Amino acid sequence: MYAIVKIGGHQYKVAEDQTIYVNRISSDDEKITLDEVLLVKDAEGKVTVGKPSVEGAKVEAKIVEHLKADKVMVFKKKRRKGYRVKNGHRQPITQLQIEKIS
Repeated sequence: MYAIVKIGGHQYKVAEDQTIYVNRISSDDEKITLDEVLLVKDAEGKVTVGKPSVEGAKVEAKIVEHLKADKVMVFKKKRRKGYRVKNGHRQPITQLQIEKIS
């Protein structure tokens, strides 16, 4: 059984007991409910596609922790000008544990 959910403008394929990393969710709650479910495939193999989302479908997830992703290096250079700039960036992310798909 799996579902495709929309979280923060991105779509994720999730299954029960799966851990995913998403963009930072600004929620103080320990558990969240994802209501924007785009597709559900149940245990029998029946696929339900939403228009745009499946009515009555929910995914319950637990926020494990807030952390930062790996560093992305940004390097700019203009040849023969002596111009070089090196910057780094770490995106804030949230680790989610998918508990239940209904």
